[in-house]
Amino acid sequence: MADIQYNATGRRKTSIAQVFIKSGTGNITINKKALHDYFPYETMKMIVQQPLNVVGVNGKYDLTIRVNGGGVTGQASAIRHGIARALVSVNSDFRGKLKKEGFLTRDPRVVERKKYGQKGARKRFQFSKR
Repeated sequence: MADIQYNATGRRKTSIAQVFIKSGTGNITINKKALHDYFPYETMKMIVQQPLNVVGVNGKYDLTIRVNGGGVTGQASAIRHGIARALVSVNSDFRGKLKKEGFLTRDPRVVERKKYGQKGARKRFQFSKR
């Protein structure tokens, strides 16, 4: 019998992460690199592993992740969102714990666009009366 592979998509800002999950030994591969090679920061590794730790399955599944767009923080959060959604498809009992922690909610905050004739999204050129 072949292992069943589940997949899900996670998003944050302009980052999109495709997560493929199957039973294994806990290997996490991001864009064909190991987790500790792709994210040098400990906080980013922690963010990625949060859903696995919440439901207590860290080390039971192999994760293959493709992520692009955005920066380091956006990519880590997109991966977290994708892992949480993939875990729900593996076992629907995980949904309650993951929803309570807020990992199933897509964070809608994005950068506000720059307005024409102005310096930035909110910043304005200095007003001169004379």
